[in-house]
Amino acid sequence: MTQHVEKTLKDKVAVITGGSRGIGRAVAEALIARGASVVIGDILEAEGKATAEEFNTLAGSKIAVFIRTDVTSYKDNIALFQCAEKEFGGVDIAFLNAGIAGQESDIALGPPDDKIDERAMDVNGISVIKGTKIAILHMAKRGGGVIVNTASMLGVDTMPSTNAYSASKHAVVGWTRSFTLLPQVCNVRVNAVCPHYVDTDMIAVHESMIARGGPMVELIPKIHKATISNVVKGVLTLIEDQQRNAQTLLVLPDDVLQIAEPAIPDIVKIGAKPDFEEAYKKYERDYVTFSKKRLEYSLQEYEKIHGKFS
Repeated sequence: MTQHVEKTLKDKVAVITGGSRGIGRAVAEALIARGASVVIGDILEAEGKATAEEFNTLAGSKIAVFIRTDVTSYKDNIALFQCAEKEFGGVDIAFLNAGIAGQESDIALGPPDDKIDERAMDVNGISVIKGTKIAILHMAKRGGGVIVNTASMLGVDTMPSTNAYSASKHAVVGWTRSFTLLPQVCNVRVNAVCPHYVDTDMIAVHESMIARGGPMVELIPKIHKATISNVVKGVLTLIEDQQRNAQTLLVLPDDVLQIAEPAIPDIVKIGAKPDFEEAYKKYERDYVTFSKKRLEYSLQEYEKIHGKFS
């Protein structure tokens, strides 16, 4: 028997990067089940088109589109969000999920190579920055929205054999946590989901490590995995709970969801002079005022180049 799902996201529009398969596809399915339309951006062109076509066939109407997207490119990110505007009238939700797995070649003791050393940060980190910036513009013009970034358990922890991967995911966590005041500026929330080891297509990378030998040979088969279904649950929580902003949600084995708190104390209270806290509150008020003006200017410039929003 098909489980009834309440249409909590009826008429909402979601942009999903890395949505052709794995976690991205599963989240797309969950959003569609709740009434949303989805725009899938991915470099996997054949799979992406097939996924969108399958969603549309099952729905009996056009509720999904695919556009080839290199998330490291501003041009492609802009085209992705413009596609959502054209096809469905705007963007309410962005799940910035595209990424690559940690590889043996990203360890600090590997040979220096610009292409290899920049890849993890570009695909996993810089792409989230670019996607977030474009998403904020589209959502702010629409009156608000929510962005969920895919980080990782290794965004709050580390492993010696995944230096660059861990650094890229720490970047996503730091970027996400910096948006504490954004809802006051434009009613846009930003959160991150941090999955533990999950059995997706990325596991093939780790299986290749096992085949080649090395220090992870005995470790990988013994890792207790989280489930894709619980990652989806975590993403939906971050989307639907209006109180969640600048939060990083760990998705752990045994269907555990847990907020990852920053490991250091509140910087406002570290060695602060008596008048510092009040000064910091003033800084926050001034920041919101300044950011509203900056956003208005950015929207005007964006529309000059890329045309009016829907």
